Amino acid sequence: MDAQKDIRLAVLIDADNVPYSNVKGVMEEIAKYGTPTFKRIYGDWTRPTITGWKNVLLENAITPIQQYSYTTGKNSSDSALIIDAMDILYSGKVDGFCIVSSDSDFTRLATRLREAGMKVFGIGQKKTPHPFMAACDKFIYMEIIPVPETSQPETVKTKPGKPPQKVSVEKLNRETLKLISATIDDLADENGWAFLGDVGNLILKKQPNFDPRNYGFQKLTPLIKSHSQFEIDKRETDKAGIKLVYIRNKA
Repeated sequence: MDAQKDIRLAVLIDADNVPYSNVKGVMEEIAKYGTPTFKRIYGDWTRPTITGWKNVLLENAITPIQQYSYTTGKNSSDSALIIDAMDILYSGKVDGFCIVSSDSDFTRLATRLREAGMKVFGIGQKKTPHPFMAACDKFIYMEIIPVPETSQPETVKTKPGKPPQKVSVEKLNRETLKLISATIDDLADENGWAFLGDVGNLILKKQPNFDPRNYGFQKLTPLIKSHSQFEIDKRETDKAGIKLVYIRNKA
């Protein structure tokens, strides 16, 4: 999906699912897709575990919404976020939403917002249940978003002498290659060529959590180049220095 920096986005963050050290990187990622107008984060800010959040929220101009945990084991922040989302929807002041959470409870909310014509972006951890990812126009794994060096990492309880585990990059498996290949065929002309931009957009419609960064590539083009089953053709345009990239499956 191409970046749409002119669309207005409501950014709603579930604090129970986001480390504060990731917030700045998440906001920078969201800026690629639109302009954040509403920026709210939901949680019980009376808990002692919220140390470290204050500076992050001030630096990123995010409004904290207090939601007490009335019952042990229940996440009351979910209800507050959903109610606010619907209020914002009916205000008519945004073109889309970004829900930052790994909680499947927001699946119906994402579906409802899309039914209303909103663009819906999701950001969460790889453990996020598939139904929530599928309900979004695009879902981005938090693990592939860089953590700014200025952010102070949260304290993580680990065994003495054991370094924090790095997030591994996924390999291009057979299912992913089949998805790309089938999408090329769906859009190909009589010679088998398909415009790369259209291929990327259709892949996202089929699989919202697809992202070249999941496989160690910043863009789709180098990902395609890395595998021998695809061909690439860069075609000149009327504008100097600008080329259109077409791809096709090798016979």
